[in-house]
Amino acid sequence: MAETRKVIDCRRFPAEKPCSIAISGTEEEVVSLAALHASTVHGHPDSPELRKQLRSMLEDDATAGKAA
Repeated sequence: MAETRKVIDCRRFPAEKPCSIAISGTEEEVVSLAALHASTVHGHPDSPELRKQLRSMLEDDATAGKAA
């Protein structure tokens, strides 16, 4: 898979309910799972605006390519 893995870490964002979830994978995987997480755990409506905001929070996964 040549695509750069992306990551979003819920600990970096203020929330009423503290959270330690980090999601990594392809951009589309991360955005989809982060939207599901944001709606089910944090009560945010899953909307195009939420997905746009999540996409802007993505970072390259610094651990990508390292052996597990």
